[in-house]
Amino acid sequence: MGMRKVWNGAGRALVVAGIVAGPLFAADGKLPNILIIYADDFGYGDLSCYNPKSAYETPRLDRMAAEGIRFTDSHSPSTICSPSRYGLFSGQQIYRSTGRGGGAFEGPGGPSYLKPGTLTLGDMLKEKGYRTGIFGKWHVGLTWLDENGERLGGGFENSLKIDYEKSTPLVDGPNARGFDESFVTPNCPTTDPLYVYIENGMVPVPADRRHKRDTLPNPGGKWRWDNDEGWKAPGYEFVKADLMFYDKTKEFITTHRKQHPDQPFFAVFSTQIAHAPVLPAPEFEGSTEAGPRGDFVRELDTLVGRMLDLLEQLGVDDETLVLFNADNGPETLHVVWMREDHEHDASGGWRGVKRDAWEGGHRVPFIARWPGRIPGGQVTDQMINTTDIFATLASVVGYPLPDKAAVDSFDLLPVMIGKQESGKSVRPHLLTQSFRGEFQIRKGKWKYLDHKGSGGNSYDKGELAKYALPEKEPDAPGQLYDLEKDPGETTNLYFKNEAKRKEMQALLKELKESGRSAPTGRVPLGMENIPKLK
Repeated sequence: MGMRKVWNGAGRALVVAGIVAGPLFAADGKLPNILIIYADDFGYGDLSCYNPKSAYETPRLDRMAAEGIRFTDSHSPSTICSPSRYGLFSGQQIYRSTGRGGGAFEGPGGPSYLKPGTLTLGDMLKEKGYRTGIFGKWHVGLTWLDENGERLGGGFENSLKIDYEKSTPLVDGPNARGFDESFVTPNCPTTDPLYVYIENGMVPVPADRRHKRDTLPNPGGKWRWDNDEGWKAPGYEFVKADLMFYDKTKEFITTHRKQHPDQPFFAVFSTQIAHAPVLPAPEFEGSTEAGPRGDFVRELDTLVGRMLDLLEQLGVDDETLVLFNADNGPETLHVVWMREDHEHDASGGWRGVKRDAWEGGHRVPFIARWPGRIPGGQVTDQMINTTDIFATLASVVGYPLPDKAAVDSFDLLPVMIGKQESGKSVRPHLLTQSFRGEFQIRKGKWKYLDHKGSGGNSYDKGELAKYALPEKEPDAPGQLYDLEKDPGETTNLYFKNEAKRKEMQALLKELKESGRSAPTGRVPLGMENIPKLK
């Protein structure tokens, strides 16, 4: 673990392990701008820089990776979206909020997983002087009230019972959780009603009509799948959703630079690509030879490129840290159809898909780019989690994290800037949770699943049945795999390696009972310890 490679323009490794060579000089104390691009249902194999057999190219994200650092052992904290988003914003596994797992919200579902008193990314960065904004999908739960002031539960029909005057400004929306500006949807923008926009805690146009899916395009006769007919606001946009979220992010950054040029910004561009339904904007139809989903991913790739170009146009490229990550692996039928129609594996060769505890459900891309501070051309196999973004950003801005905050977050900054000791893993272990909240734990090459089966999807029938693998230990209540020898998770060693299994079980028990998986007393590096590249 911990291998680092630096590549030259010819694609040859110049440095393996250790600190990256190159002309450095003392850092100044100016805090960087920070931009997180958070993709949805986006698999390890969905970028061509991760998947040499990809059915399409992702040139801008590939270039972003070449100009920064690409992580090949990166994981989402959960195999579905809402718990993973809680992990992003809190630096914690979902069971810290719920005591168990966490589902994805529909209708007026809530309250927020981000409970009052939880330190969020937005809170932390505001304390350090940032202006903060989020644009796109929120989906960590919201509190909605009816005419009697009673909190509504989830469910599509409850959408019509919302009293917007009593419900807004939302008590647990983004603006109450550390963001100065926000334009978001409460749930999945094109799948899970309530279909409304929330702007700075308010709902400009309430939902008053039923959405009909046959009003939308149906590319290929099937890619409109999973578009629910719940309640929506008039003028709600499905096909051009991410173009709108991009425009809102661009407006926030551009306006901020004009009005507050000496203040750093923190922005989250939270896309709905490549979540179902697959509805590429018209300008991207036919942009690849990999069908509608290939076009959809190309749309995201292009928007990432436009965002990077914007930073350059504004003159802040070198002083902006950009992170690209995803909330979980690719959707079930998306994987099946892309394999069958285009020989493209969105899971990137790993077993499993969205909802599954196997690697394909939670091993996702993670790229970091900061031209002024992160040397380009790096590829690392450091084992990391989305929750680690929190401690990493705290380390960048010099924020000493309280032990009670971001309790599952490890600092990745030393890896990014070449200060991590060669061969030493930042994380001694890794926790993830599957669809039903069941636990998986990694330690080096070993992975233990504290449950039978996938932890998510059924492989007994339907489209996934063809990908079912024979269970070699059908009586085992859990699963133990050596990922170094068996990356496909095909041979369960639960009984054959009893000592390792008991060790992993004991570690999982310890981490759950201790109330944290990250170390205490975390000390940030701060800008004064981040070498500046010439």
